[in-house]
Amino acid sequence: MATARSARERGDERGGARDHERARDHERGRDRDRGDPRADERPGSRVARLGILGGTFNPPHEGHIALARHALAELELERVVLMPAHTPPHKPAPASDPGPRHRLAMCERAVAGVEGVEVSAREIERGGPSYTVDTLEEIHARDPETSLTLLMGADVARTLPSWRAVRRLLELASVAVAQRDGTDRAAVLEALGPLEPLPHGVRFLAMAPVEGSSTLIRERLERGEGTGGALAGAVAEYIARHGLYAPLAGAGAGAEAGAGAR
Repeated sequence: MATARSARERGDERGGARDHERARDHERGRDRDRGDPRADERPGSRVARLGILGGTFNPPHEGHIALARHALAELELERVVLMPAHTPPHKPAPASDPGPRHRLAMCERAVAGVEGVEVSAREIERGGPSYTVDTLEEIHARDPETSLTLLMGADVARTLPSWRAVRRLLELASVAVAQRDGTDRAAVLEALGPLEPLPHGVRFLAMAPVEGSSTLIRERLERGEGTGGALAGAVAEYIARHGLYAPLAGAGAGAEAGAGAR
């Protein structure tokens, strides 16, 4: 009887170990679906070509996702990572800024179900002003073989000469630019002239101008208006549930919850 009982106990131990392993695998799967401070460098998921789309994402809109999806395909990237800033160093946050944690949560909802597009909490976890060159240095130090590409709109690309340690930044990553209404290719090239020669050049994406403006979306929400499907349904629902962007935001966002759902 003692021998039989020991066998059962050993079987229970093996079963418990299997249960623990399944629970651990399930938790790892959940990590892949939510903002990860190191989404851009998780062990076991290192990539050769990584696109980085930084910004305040206040709020993230469908134009951001359209840019990420297009770059993923055209540049043959393994992944595109949205990198919300903790504190943008180039401009003061608007009074309606809900804070980095809410912006991170909205980004997580914006990319949900979008294959190949993820969110990193790296800059938010680091805190303080979010300088892109610091982020690139961290990623490069961890995995120097990964090819990094910064994704941005033409309006942002024109400001590159004013960025911190921009020459080092351009050594660490190539730049891919999406057209924006009001800023053409010639204007971008002229602005980047003082930085020539660029180590990796600059690539202009073959896509329609990126539509959407976080500033205009905030203004509409603050007036209690809808945003015409510019937000993913889950983002609109999050804004309404938390009352972001002024007291009337709930009415405006809730009215079109799901309108921009993918």
